[in-house]
Amino acid sequence: MTDKTFRFGVVASPQGGGASWRTLAQRVEKMGYDTLLMPDNLQLLSPIPSLAVAASVTKSLRVGTFVLASPLRPPRSTSWEAHSLSVLTDGRFELGIGTGLPVMKEPAESLGLKFGSTTERLAQVAETIDHLRVLDGERHTPVMMAAAGPKARAMAAVKADIVTLAGGPMVTRDETAANAAELRNAAGARDLELAMNVFVVGEEVPPQIQQFIGVNAATLIEHDSLTMIRGTPRQMADEFERRREAFGVSYISVNGAFFAELAPVVELLAGR
Repeated sequence: MTDKTFRFGVVASPQGGGASWRTLAQRVEKMGYDTLLMPDNLQLLSPIPSLAVAASVTKSLRVGTFVLASPLRPPRSTSWEAHSLSVLTDGRFELGIGTGLPVMKEPAESLGLKFGSTTERLAQVAETIDHLRVLDGERHTPVMMAAAGPKARAMAAVKADIVTLAGGPMVTRDETAANAAELRNAAGARDLELAMNVFVVGEEVPPQIQQFIGVNAATLIEHDSLTMIRGTPRQMADEFERRREAFGVSYISVNGAFFAELAPVVELLAGR
């Protein structure tokens, strides 16, 4: 399905101040991860300066947003910030962007911004990417899009470099395979990197994650959820290789609560 080498990222946000965030970035790099990714929410610190700090204390670790919610900032502002961080990290920044979940409506309005319809929010994503390309010139900042629906997948196939196969925890393997095939067909000769986010490593779901995804461990196991990975490191590595073969997914991100647990798998698959 794909000959792309595996990449692994950690999705986390600063907790407890600058020192702990800098230490986390260095640990993530030392454990062999490729990227440190940060979500976007007004309840968290701002991703752009946070990622700039993480990049400043690491050598090869890439940093990225996972993902910026387009309604929370004007497109030209987002592209300006993204281009600036790409330049200042010597090309180690990846812009992840999406239309934002419905819960982003109130935060957007609190900033004096319109949340907009799905079509309008997709147009914001497109405008952001287009303006980033203008700012970049010969530089090329990789863009990741979170694509859950058919319209988002169609746009991502044309404009993104990386596409996260977004969807709920109950999305089946057949549905994931169909969505991936749809993306590849729409992309044609374009070289897309397909990504997948793992919320749970092992068989226990922390309360905060369960609240976010809305299901418990037993339900995830019963439905063979792709948001969970379990077993020995070798078994988990084999499962990721099956997913790469079946879906073309080679970029795996993991919730920051489990990055230490997944590190042995990262080591097994390094360079493969």
